[in-house]
Amino acid sequence: MANTSGKQSIVELDPWLTPYTGAIEHRKWLAEERCRQLTQGKQTLADFASGHEYFGLHQTASGWVLRERAPNATRITIVGDFNQWRVDSQYDLARKEHGVWEVVLPKHALSHGHHYKLVVFWMENGCEVSGERIPSFCRRVVQDENTKLFSAQVWAPEKAYEWRNPNYRVARRAPLIYEAHVGMAQEKPGVGSYKEFTREVLPRIHKGGYNTIQLMAVQEHPYYGSFGYQVSNFFAPSSRFGSPEDLKELIDTAHSLDIAVIMDLVHSPAVKNEIEGLSKLDGSYTLYFHDGARGEHPAWNTRLFDYGKVETLHFLLSNCRYWLDTFNFDGFRFDGVTSMVYRDHGLGSSVGSYDHYYCGNVDEDAMAYLALANQVTHEVRPDAITVAEEVSGMPGLAAPFEQGGTGFNYRLAMGVPDYWIKLLKHVSDENWNVAEMWRELSSRRVDEKTIGYAESHDQALVGDKTVIFWLADQEMYWKMRTSDESLVIDRAIALHKMIRLITIGTAGNGYLNFIGNEFGHPEWVDFPREGNNWSYHYARRQWSLRDAAELRYKYLADFDQSMMEMAASSKLLDSEWPYKHYEHVRDGVLAFERAGLLFVFNFNPSNSWTDRKIGVPGGCYRVVLSTDSPRFGGFNRVDTSVNYVTDDRSELSLYLPARTALVLARDGVQ
Repeated sequence: MANTSGKQSIVELDPWLTPYTGAIEHRKWLAEERCRQLTQGKQTLADFASGHEYFGLHQTASGWVLRERAPNATRITIVGDFNQWRVDSQYDLARKEHGVWEVVLPKHALSHGHHYKLVVFWMENGCEVSGERIPSFCRRVVQDENTKLFSAQVWAPEKAYEWRNPNYRVARRAPLIYEAHVGMAQEKPGVGSYKEFTREVLPRIHKGGYNTIQLMAVQEHPYYGSFGYQVSNFFAPSSRFGSPEDLKELIDTAHSLDIAVIMDLVHSPAVKNEIEGLSKLDGSYTLYFHDGARGEHPAWNTRLFDYGKVETLHFLLSNCRYWLDTFNFDGFRFDGVTSMVYRDHGLGSSVGSYDHYYCGNVDEDAMAYLALANQVTHEVRPDAITVAEEVSGMPGLAAPFEQGGTGFNYRLAMGVPDYWIKLLKHVSDENWNVAEMWRELSSRRVDEKTIGYAESHDQALVGDKTVIFWLADQEMYWKMRTSDESLVIDRAIALHKMIRLITIGTAGNGYLNFIGNEFGHPEWVDFPREGNNWSYHYARRQWSLRDAAELRYKYLADFDQSMMEMAASSKLLDSEWPYKHYEHVRDGVLAFERAGLLFVFNFNPSNSWTDRKIGVPGGCYRVVLSTDSPRFGGFNRVDTSVNYVTDDRSELSLYLPARTALVLARDGVQ
């Protein structure tokens, strides 16, 4: 494999990949060939990915120009409140080359705030038929409060947002990611706004020590309950939360706090809606999507992109660049990568060997697209963060392209939250095996960076439970006051802290938390739908619980903040992998070192251990974090003022209370 980076290829780093060298080389060649095909050697790939600068509605010095790609159309015209929604030939688009349509309008024809749609005509069964459509590159889509119908909106405010931090760049540091949904970030029932998030939630994220925000459900989607995963308008930030200028202000304000903002980018499915979305935009089903059964996701009831089509690549690659150019996003978490890279979308198949990754079930066009998307993103923003949400463990996703990888900066360690939920559901903590725990949490590929997490939005959604709800369940309704006595809540709070601490201590190169989980937000997430009588009760975050001095939620929030401070100050996730010093399965004790910090866990639910000997590098140690601190809802059984010195056998003698974890720093380590 051609490799000019001077670094080892993924095959050299993982000899088990040797039998698949040909397939890996072919994927690299295919991505390079697609790049040559798209650029023709005359421009960069980032230059090619500029469709948003040509298609859609644009204001010019003399008026307006609108362009649309619709090769199957026989006629296209604009209708809107500026012409009483009547089809009028003076608003017709003219057909140009390569299936492109265009209309040039004078200044007075359109104004900021006007609503409009396209009426597209095409031949079907020998007859000309038509349908209303929203332009594919439309940047602003709004829903009528009365009719509930969506339409495009002219967005050309007299005073556009002025960036205060236009040249913000992401610092080289491990991302501590706060995953958030703007609409459910407020406490009152209803849909939260970008402005509310900027004013009320950003300060909490900053105080909590997170340096990166992952915003979900940004792209416009007709059904709020889809959690943003059935996108209709790929270039339009959801108007439910406010204006594009409000979103820019949110991102700019985060940058002023040195917080990077990445976007949950949905390029896996698209909504099937035809009036609002891309499906059958020009009367054909194949403008951007596969034909027939391959063009529909059997489980999600969505359309599926054909990543082998030039038009699709132009659309999606331009979408990557658009969000970077226009909103100063700092990168993307690519959603649904497993669904993209497998022809069966990962449904009903399991990974039994490496053969799974290089069989006929893999969509090589999708693999090439992901490599190109990473190339475009990093051409435009070399500092950008890209994260792959992929559950099968496809090798090389988060390895550099020149080394045979796909080019993502990170991949989510999706097996970790699955492991915690499996443990909480099926195994009493009296029987938790710390050897198995270490193996599950510390095993990962050497050639790829990973983001570790105990739970994300997946575990919070209705149908599952958060970690705290698996631990405490209905007891949270009655026993969360600081004056209450409850063994169930004591256990839940202790294990909630320990699970998070061991997860971040063993995490690869970054850490993620879903909004509110840091303080043990009760219950689950469920957006308004017919099944819950369109209630917003579970689509909000009850910050008052965290802020109430008389409730125990503050203990978990304060612990999380201290844990983030410890991770940042020690550069924990920038360091080498953790090194295990001690393991005792029967007693439930585990100790490991990372970044000069010693992590010691006693998962035993009833037995405290005195004078537990643990062999470590010699020196004097001090406690920098204790889950048993009363500030974190613990019982103050550990004297954190004491220094611990290794004996002549280079062993520490520690008191380890039941269900408690300690982090100790050796002299000379911050």
